[in-house]
Amino acid sequence: MILCLYLALINAAAFALMLADKHRARKKKWRIPESTLMASALLGGSLGALAGMYTARHKTRHPKFTIGIPLILALQLLAGIACLSRI
Repeated sequence: MILCLYLALINAAAFALMLADKHRARKKKWRIPESTLMASALLGGSLGALAGMYTARHKTRHPKFTIGIPLILALQLLAGIACLSRI
């Protein structure tokens, strides 16, 4: 239950960070560091980050994101399946 809540919150945060960074880019304001965007994905928000990337059309030309975020998601899914198969 706590893990599900955590994953929902971190994915919502990663999604919001992508949208906020895109908005700031358009307004030529201070940007959210790429390391923060990647960290939100690494901490479990990869699905939210990926959804945010394509919803806002943000960071979709950067291989660091177009390859990195889906790779993180795949690794997290594999880790989840491995954990569930042990139960």
